Amino acid sequence: MQTELNRQNVVRGFDESGIRRSFLGWLNKEGGAYAFLSPYALLFIVFIVVPVLAASLLSFTFFDAIQPPRFIGLSNYISLITQDDTFMKYVLPNTIQFAVIVGPGGYALAFLLAWMLAQLPRIPRTIFALILYSPSMTAGVAMAVVWKTLFSGDQTGYLNSFLMELGLLREPIQWLQSPQYLMTIMIVVTLWSSMGIGFLAMLAGILEISPELYEAAAIDGMSSRWQEIFYITIPSMKPQMLFGAVMSIVGTFQAGAIGVTLSGSNPTPQYAGQLIVNHIEDYGFLRYEMGYAAAVSVVLLLMVLFFSRVATRLFASEA
Repeated sequence: MQTELNRQNVVRGFDESGIRRSFLGWLNKEGGAYAFLSPYALLFIVFIVVPVLAASLLSFTFFDAIQPPRFIGLSNYISLITQDDTFMKYVLPNTIQFAVIVGPGGYALAFLLAWMLAQLPRIPRTIFALILYSPSMTAGVAMAVVWKTLFSGDQTGYLNSFLMELGLLREPIQWLQSPQYLMTIMIVVTLWSSMGIGFLAMLAGILEISPELYEAAAIDGMSSRWQEIFYITIPSMKPQMLFGAVMSIVGTFQAGAIGVTLSGSNPTPQYAGQLIVNHIEDYGFLRYEMGYAAAVSVVLLLMVLFFSRVATRLFASEA
């Protein structure tokens, strides 16, 4: 009997030792990865998950930043669709127009410029890439200094002065205060500053494509540069194309400061440049209707998620 107990203890000891070794091996392999991921996971939860959940919960309440939130169900969403004439008449059409032109336009322009730069030698390519990327880093300062001076509504404005010297204008035009021109100027300025991180990702993706693919295609009879772009370049850099598309979508829909900065007011003159982000700031930080602003932000989030899913379907690499 004692011998059998000793044997079972020995077996149990081997089993526990094996489990301990397996656990330690798992820690060595998997624990390191989780340790490196934990700071990002913590920041993601604190700055992404928690604010999204808070906004979602607040969207079902009336909250004026003074009294505690009061649950009102779907009233904010119903009011947004049925009673908010400003949102349905100005904000939503402006956002769609801005997104349709700036999103695909800026994306196509970023790819075209990245492809053209990839054909240059290393030093000129680096210089031109830096020149194209720099407006995305200094967009706020540039808008305040360059563009507001260019479109100034008096005779000292560069555009007014130039057109008046040519005899095309008799008196200055209030470019940034005119509903007729504000949206067009917003689109031009945004396209000018749209060569951001997505542009650099596309340039890197094009440069990583093996020249042997183009040589093999030339041997097979492919002679057009357009054929190379559609059959070799784009399929070979789908991850970079997807990243650029998502960044373009997010940047387009979160744009809002540009109209307020150019016109100097929120709401913009006659709501001509009013976007969803401006609508959120108007209700959230000017009128202090936090619950309603949260509902609008949730709608904006759903729009971004929808178009991001469309981009994923178009450019996601096949498993």
